[in-house]
Amino acid sequence: MVKITIDGREFEAKEKTKVLEAAKSHNIYIPTLCAHERVVPSCLSMVEEGLAVQTNSERVISERKVAIQKLLARAPESPAIKELAKESGVESTPFPLEDHQNCVLCTLCTCVCQEVVGVSAISKINRSTEPNAIPYTVNFDACIACGSCAYICPTDAITLTDEGNTRTIIWPYQKKNFRLAKCKVCGRCWIPERQIEYMAEKSNQPLEFFDTCLDCRR
Repeated sequence: MVKITIDGREFEAKEKTKVLEAAKSHNIYIPTLCAHERVVPSCLSMVEEGLAVQTNSERVISERKVAIQKLLARAPESPAIKELAKESGVESTPFPLEDHQNCVLCTLCTCVCQEVVGVSAISKINRSTEPNAIPYTVNFDACIACGSCAYICPTDAITLTDEGNTRTIIWPYQKKNFRLAKCKVCGRCWIPERQIEYMAEKSNQPLEFFDTCLDCRR
């Protein structure tokens, strides 16, 4: 355990704990948007003996508002950004409004696709931060339609819908339909065919192993 101080209050925290986690465990609010426990780059600052942190100084509050104003300019229609702005007392932004389809370039989607799924279908190569430009590219041939990017996106810039035997994933300025496989027992469309092919290859299982949905296996 190490001793740290947050906003003048002294606490003990486990070593290798992130400052954000330590603050949350003591009900100290720090606005976050893209922090996620499964993605390494999120909030890397770790606790250490004698560390003193200020979350509510005038300088911190001022710089936090500027950061949120920039996010609000980049994704003005995102419910998550609007809520973050409301919590921090930001009502408008002085920065020019942009249209990145709610994407704030947090890179969570690219990280989860590469580090967790292991596919790397979403690329930051040749991405542009210019207004109205595509923020990243999707390799449709590599995408297995697992939807991890949509689930982890904090601003709803990536959305996923299942209807009938089709899964539709929409990325900023990009859209793709994927075919869902049916469970041989209940007939429910439950998983993308591409995801089955990927899992079969990685697990050395025959494709028939995934003919049954998880509910019918129980």
